[in-house]
Amino acid sequence: MPDTNTTTQPDVPEGYMRNSVGHLVLTTQVREQDLLRDQVARDLVAQALQINQSLKQFKAKALGDIADLVRIAAERYDVTLGGKKGNVTVSSYDGRYRVVRQFSELITFTEELEAAKTLINSCIDRWSEGANQNIRALVDRAFRTDTKGQIKTAAVLELLRLEIDDDEWQRAMQAIKDSIQSCGTAVYVRVYERIGDSEQYRPISLDLAAV
Repeated sequence: MPDTNTTTQPDVPEGYMRNSVGHLVLTTQVREQDLLRDQVARDLVAQALQINQSLKQFKAKALGDIADLVRIAAERYDVTLGGKKGNVTVSSYDGRYRVVRQFSELITFTEELEAAKTLINSCIDRWSEGANQNIRALVDRAFRTDTKGQIKTAAVLELLRLEIDDDEWQRAMQAIKDSIQSCGTAVYVRVYERIGDSEQYRPISLDLAAV
């Protein structure tokens, strides 16, 4: 069974188990239910680690194969590729399957986002009861952090799509634009299968939560 720890752990003597606070406990003194729970957790994590490794290998192979395909096409037309490679869709001959390589820019927000938040709150206070409740909901969602304490990027950017003729609101939107900072690029591999004979495609999910 693979080691499920990401850091090096001291060896556990034969006949002992290490508990959650690091103490050695005789296996014979561990409750049967605790032993069963430990075994289930370790078995599932071992399988998860194998799946994780397989996904890493699949992504590397997919990106490598698509890069080779792009390179071969470039060589056929005597083109030298330079700079960041773009999004590419690779389809099976019958059109049933699609594999997409997609680049996405990663962005964060600078301290100017706090100025935008203050301006937006001022707008809502000024609009008082006349403020559209849908706008209130969008603003609340935009500045609500996730479980890691991070602002949800898509929710903030959604505010920029609102067309509101108000000087203070426009200053807030400019503050949001000024706060946007690129912090790199992520590359994704997405796989799709055509639905019957239609022109619609459904994703073949590689996300544990979606299967």
